[in-house]
Amino acid sequence: MQRFQYKTVLVTGGGGGIGGATCRRFAREGARVAVFDMNLEAAETVAAQIRADGGQAQAFRCDITERAAVDAAVAAAQERFGPIDVLVNNAGWDVFKPFTKTEPAQWDKLIAINLTGALHMHHAVLPGMAARKAGRIVNIASDAARVGSSGEAVYAACKGGLVAFSKTIAREHARHGITVNVVCPGPTDTALFADYKQGAGNPEKLMEAFTRSIPLGRIGQPDDLPGAILFFASDDAAFVTGQVLSVSGGLTMNG
Repeated sequence: MQRFQYKTVLVTGGGGGIGGATCRRFAREGARVAVFDMNLEAAETVAAQIRADGGQAQAFRCDITERAAVDAAVAAAQERFGPIDVLVNNAGWDVFKPFTKTEPAQWDKLIAINLTGALHMHHAVLPGMAARKAGRIVNIASDAARVGSSGEAVYAACKGGLVAFSKTIAREHARHGITVNVVCPGPTDTALFADYKQGAGNPEKLMEAFTRSIPLGRIGQPDDLPGAILFFASDDAAFVTGQVLSVSGGLTMNG
């Protein structure tokens, strides 16, 4: 199925686990993929894999915390592939400590990457989508935003803010034919989760506890996420906006 043929998709954090899996899935479904990442080498690895498989992709280095860098990278992506049809805000970072053991400098970095960075991306891409009266935005938050997570207070606050922001932008831009939805991963086997385990002091015990608490009996894998992300980005979700979907193996349930 080529649901995204002739569509340009921009994925931040595209060189990482979930981001890379998402880029590859979009490419398999016909998209032209702009792989944004601070780590240009990682982004180029993902883009090269896509091209080797016959898809279209280009890597772009982008520090989403710097507005000028965002504007330049978005302009370069649009020059290469055309207007952005789908924006996936996936880039993120965390530090795993009890809140009282964190420092304001860490708060600033967490907010800059996990919240302000996404605001920069929206602000750069939304005007074009509004002018064309079409667009899909999928924001990657976290189950920490929905239910909290010990050792991730500021990260959870940022992701909670992203959920509220997404719902507001969904309301503001519905008249432009733009949908905005949120995917919340649960524990997923990525580099970020590896850091989380190390911060816990006993990684094996933590893995056992998570596995027992997840009804489907395993930690998520990066390839578990693209299905939900691509659904929200597709015409199948044309009448879906302002929604939050947990992809966590049933770890958190609501409704």
